[in-house]
Amino acid sequence: MSLLQRLRPAALAAPESGIVRVINHARGREGLIPLWAGEGDLPTPAFIADAAAQSLQAGETFYTWQRGIPDLREALADYVARLYDRPTAPERIFVTGSGMHAIQTVIAALAGTGDEIVFVAPLWPNFAAAAGLAGARPVEVPLEIRDGAWRLDLVQLAAAITPRTRAIFLNTPNNPTGWTADAQTIRAVLDLARERGVFVIADEIYSRFFYAGTRAPSFHDEMRDDDPVIFVNSFSKNWAMTGWRVGWIEAPAAFGDVVENLVQYSNSGVAAFMQRGAVAAIREGESFVASQVERAGAARDLFCDALLATNRVRLVKPEGAFYAFFAIDGIEDGMTAALRIADEANVGLAPGAAFGPTTENYLRACFHRRLDEVEEAADRLVRWIGRAT
Repeated sequence: MSLLQRLRPAALAAPESGIVRVINHARGREGLIPLWAGEGDLPTPAFIADAAAQSLQAGETFYTWQRGIPDLREALADYVARLYDRPTAPERIFVTGSGMHAIQTVIAALAGTGDEIVFVAPLWPNFAAAAGLAGARPVEVPLEIRDGAWRLDLVQLAAAITPRTRAIFLNTPNNPTGWTADAQTIRAVLDLARERGVFVIADEIYSRFFYAGTRAPSFHDEMRDDDPVIFVNSFSKNWAMTGWRVGWIEAPAAFGDVVENLVQYSNSGVAAFMQRGAVAAIREGESFVASQVERAGAARDLFCDALLATNRVRLVKPEGAFYAFFAIDGIEDGMTAALRIADEANVGLAPGAAFGPTTENYLRACFHRRLDEVEEAADRLVRWIGRAT
């Protein structure tokens, strides 16, 4: 037996990221427009970076609170209360080393070997992989396109819940489709969780990137204080902080000791200077968030309208998030198409297979970039579609 074969089976079975495969294929290529990763093109604004730098210069480089520094937990509680008009105590907030770390921490608290977590797909691939690494089985319920929109079949969702189910994971607005659960859907999922005795893990990281209002509908709007809802979120998208790796969990205060222990045994807390930057983001960043959303909305219209005008693309214009998820007539293998488009059109896209087995012929483009780049990328894709079909 080789050394590799002696590793844990779940680790060996962790899937390769289809997104990373395409990125590695064409990373650094001259002139390529990278629409493959889930981030914008703006660096973190100076008022956030300066707050972190000042903290570093002040010597805040020691171990810190496992649950997060009090200033950040208070700022996040105020942010939630302000955004959702719902009083929120800092005791409900737990700072994590990224949204991914928040998800892993919640999975570790809820599910393990023999358990199941139901999730709505297509979905950013890291959730299912994280559940599998924890020993739990991710159970997919696919969105379907009906009447020109992505829709969730609530009967199918209910049927997927078994005695082994520990939670429903719902990402809304959704990466990659942009589908956004309306208030009626959120109420139905919450009623189902209450009835079946399972948790809802609400990933609302894209709630501000919503194109029909100031924010997307949320479980905050419908839940009672004693409801089994846990929120996972991140500073990455709203405040252009993808490389910082700072996120948070919002959960019942009674979970505090458990979450603190899980943080202690994973990353032992987020660096204080990074949290100071996060405080600045929350306290001073509303105008920046608004400009980000306005910019993404303009790019959405430009990019999606260009592809739809070919009459060879199946695309539902996203209600939220900042991705176009589309299929090109005649293309059955999205991975092969993504590699070809990188080589032949110099545009980087993510393959649909990375988001689930039902969308292997799809491609995802992150349009959260400068309008001139988005326009050029759309032009290149339109020309490629004309040659390839």
